Amino acid sequence: MNGPGESAQQRRPVTLDDVARAAGVSQPTASRVLNGSSRRVAPSYRERVLSAAQELGYTPNLPAQAMARGTSRTIALVLSLISDPYFSAMAAEIMKQAEAIGLHVSIAVTERQAERELDLIRELRGQQPRAIILAGTGYVDPPSSQALIDELQRYEQTGGRVVLISRSDLPFETVDFDNHEGARQLARELATLGYRNCLVLGSATPLLSMQQRVEGFVAGLTESGGTNVRVQQPGFSWAGAREFVLGLSDDEAAQLDLVFAVTDDMALGALAGLRERGLRVPEDIGVAGFDDISTLRDVVPKLTTVHVALNAVAQEAVYRATTTDESLTRRTVPAYPVIRASTPPLSS
Repeated sequence: MNGPGESAQQRRPVTLDDVARAAGVSQPTASRVLNGSSRRVAPSYRERVLSAAQELGYTPNLPAQAMARGTSRTIALVLSLISDPYFSAMAAEIMKQAEAIGLHVSIAVTERQAERELDLIRELRGQQPRAIILAGTGYVDPPSSQALIDELQRYEQTGGRVVLISRSDLPFETVDFDNHEGARQLARELATLGYRNCLVLGSATPLLSMQQRVEGFVAGLTESGGTNVRVQQPGFSWAGAREFVLGLSDDEAAQLDLVFAVTDDMALGALAGLRERGLRVPEDIGVAGFDDISTLRDVVPKLTTVHVALNAVAQEAVYRATTTDESLTRRTVPAYPVIRASTPPLSS
């Protein structure tokens, strides 16, 4: 050990050999205890190793462990946005599921920039996480898709696993939820409540899942006798939806029964814009969204939406990220409408 006159800068890091000597066990035994080996160690040895490691201040060299194993205890989660309520809820669920099986989650955010996504994957590939989960939304016409596919395939060739959540633009293991059918069923239920003249707020950003929601809602309303469905593509945010609603003419607003937005966040922006115009929800107009984010519990009136079981999506994604089963097929988690106070039945 270091002498009392040595400074902190002069001290070398505590090694696994140091722990083994202090515990009076072999280096392989200390390694099995501290590095998560599947081989069992006698409880008395385990206790001695853990006690010595704590006393010496030993910290495992995680990069070295990953290099030795060809993997690590980390799942890399790549999100489009962390500020978006849907993605933050998704991240929380994936972290919960991963921690339940002793894994950690690192988070990288693309800000919906395709080139940034590609750069992040290149960086993550060098860090050798156990798996990479991409929970960002794919593009209708994705730029640089082949370069991204090449990077992910190189990562898989080194033993890693790739799992996608709700995007079908890449040829990898996928956990999906039915954007089209969820929106279609919502429209059909709203039509039975009397809603016929609807403004659909899609996304100015060409995102595949958002396009599927628009197409599903329009199909469902048309099938049910909707007479006036107007689709617009405002900024893909709370502010974008609010600003679009504020920009409607009085005549345009007066003709509407309902505003449907492709995310709850945008629906809440539309709700704010309608109130600023002096319109009451639901007395003057109904509002509906998609995702069923947790913050809706504080919204008045309660927002009609499409529920996505994020806990089931996260559980399935983490399972697929860690299993060795190669026979799995694409899993689609159902999404279903939830009718609440923001869309009451319309009087005849």
